[in-house]
Amino acid sequence: MKALLSAVRAFAREEDGVALTEYLILLALLVGGVIATVVIAGTNLNAAWVTWAAFFTELERA
Repeated sequence: MKALLSAVRAFAREEDGVALTEYLILLALLVGGVIATVVIAGTNLNAAWVTWAAFFTELERA
């Protein structure tokens, strides 16, 4: 266990480790934003398709 903690501390002290951590956090935020956007847009797009389908169905009946 001490070896693992020593390795993590050494990794955190290195500049490359800090930069990598920052990039991973930035990547996680970007991925989270993309997923949230797709979920929100998907819900709205689904509602639009349902509305359009109902409109065209009514046109066919008329």
